[in-house]
Amino acid sequence: MSAIFKREFKTYFTSPIGYCVLAIMFALTGFFFVASNVTYATPDMTVVFQNLQSYMLILVLPILTMRLMSDDKRQKTDQILFTSPVSLTGIVGGKFLAAMLLFAIGCSMTLVCAVIIAFQTTPDWLVIFGNYLGLLLLGGMVIAIGLLISSLTESQFIAALGSFLASLVLIMLDTLKTIMDSSLVAAVVDFLSVNQRYSSFAAGTIQYDDVIFFLSMQALFLFLTVRLMDRKRWN
Repeated sequence: MSAIFKREFKTYFTSPIGYCVLAIMFALTGFFFVASNVTYATPDMTVVFQNLQSYMLILVLPILTMRLMSDDKRQKTDQILFTSPVSLTGIVGGKFLAAMLLFAIGCSMTLVCAVIIAFQTTPDWLVIFGNYLGLLLLGGMVIAIGLLISSLTESQFIAALGSFLASLVLIMLDTLKTIMDSSLVAAVVDFLSVNQRYSSFAAGTIQYDDVIFFLSMQALFLFLTVRLMDRKRWN
């Protein structure tokens, strides 16, 4: 797994993707920080995290995940991976962790903003770290989804579009309760709603069931990716 992880993480910076992702994340964080905290002289970074949650889901993560598996299929290097001594779980896990590390580096700009606030006043560190953890867990779930979608196609564009649509569905899922007046739909939406589950992190309250939900979703989509690769290998 470590070899795949190092290879994938290095690949992000041998192409423009890694630099573009970090530039977008840093620019978004800086813009929202100036627009909300600096302009109104407030230590509350809630607005920054709320905007980052939406923009990173629909803009950053599709770019981050679009080449993870599709590029290997396009270049026909997936067959080399299949015959390598690394297990399929190690391949998928290495690619996932490489994307997660880059995403975590991008999110770390929020901690820099918090340190800037700390020079003037005492920020609510519990809320800040809660939001940071929530972003990582939610981002990990979407990265796992994007990894699965990327394994279905050779086209990076289609992989990015699929991840964008999946992220859009996650963001808009809550609206189903207002469109469909059904207790069953409401129960399903409440269980799957990433917005509702993220809200506890945004308030600085870490609920174990929300942590388990995000980790379980990551494990589920990574497992599906492994099974899909296993099926393709034998076909």
